Amino acid sequence: MKKTKLSLVALSFKNLQAKPVRTACLVVVAAILSLTIFGGSILILNLRQGLNVMTQRFGANLMVVPRGSGQRAETLLLRGGASNFYFDTSVVDRINQTNGVERSSPQFFLASLSEECCDAPVQLIAYDPATDFVVQPWVSERLSGQVSDGEIVIGNHIIQRDNGTVQLFGHEYPVAARLSRSASGFDTSIFMTMNTMRHLISRGHAEGYSFPADSYEGQVISAVLVQTDREINHYLIARRIQTENSDVQVLVSNTIFSSITAALSGLQRYIQIFSAALWALAVIVLSAVFSGIIHERKKEFALLRILGATKKHLAGIVLSESFVAALIGGVVGIFLASLTVFPFSANISDRLQLPYLNAPLIQIIALALGSLLLSSIVGPLASLYSAIRISKAETYFTMREGE
Repeated sequence: MKKTKLSLVALSFKNLQAKPVRTACLVVVAAILSLTIFGGSILILNLRQGLNVMTQRFGANLMVVPRGSGQRAETLLLRGGASNFYFDTSVVDRINQTNGVERSSPQFFLASLSEECCDAPVQLIAYDPATDFVVQPWVSERLSGQVSDGEIVIGNHIIQRDNGTVQLFGHEYPVAARLSRSASGFDTSIFMTMNTMRHLISRGHAEGYSFPADSYEGQVISAVLVQTDREINHYLIARRIQTENSDVQVLVSNTIFSSITAALSGLQRYIQIFSAALWALAVIVLSAVFSGIIHERKKEFALLRILGATKKHLAGIVLSESFVAALIGGVVGIFLASLTVFPFSANISDRLQLPYLNAPLIQIIALALGSLLLSSIVGPLASLYSAIRISKAETYFTMREGE
């Protein structure tokens, strides 16, 4: 009969298989810990990824809008929705004359409030190709050339027709490109040049539609995006613009995103504290569990000593079993967290009302390995005292216990 030498890990697997209930308890504790650490960490990572991308996509230091429209502009930027607000185009020249302003570009907002006119209610945003520094760099990721007049660029969540068009106010407009996700209100917006917007409004008038901008005399815009001199404080320039133009309200990009940053920081602290407390609790619970297990297996270990196992070998068995059980639990926890977080990312974003975007795969893998490490070392750490105790036990007295 061929003899097979069992390794420490193989022996640990067999011992764990021999006691399925006991093993299940160890695995469940490790799985809960792993699920919490990885789930919470990946949530924060994806939220920060969403915030970073949103900040990059905004691309401006300041956003100038009509006085009283600041809250609606923030809502449009962060969560999307339908907004119409206007002021005269002369504001652009006034802003450009402000000390500290390097360049500016106007935008025009038009909201389709019903599905009667369009394929879906969306926010339409027109930009000036001659001065734009926000939309076109983003479009260039998906389109090699320029967006022509008569074409549109759709946000990531907009659905186009099978023929590659979107209907707006009774006419179909060809889609030049679909933008990558930005985790902002831009994902539910449609972009076009100012000329395309003028043609759209003219066609809409011919079809019997009216627009909020019709009540204004002359040419109007909705917002002016501003890049400022890096050597001058953004808030100082914002104050200058608002002081020199009583009809405007200036939003500073740092302020727009500060509420999100604060919310993320608070959520991150909560998750870190909860994870640390759960980690400590897992060590305590598993320590108590292993203490009871070792007490039950005293004679088993004494018999192994009689058969030639060293004290170091006995300690290795205990530590190996705890590590294997914690490792299995860690893998299970990460798997369950992945099933919860990744398929429901859109729902999570809607629930939290925060920008949410899946982080790069390499970061997710690194986070998974880190979470697995933290959950795996709980087992050996919790069983360390029991391993030392069993290695110091005297075989003779252990075998005589209970007689």
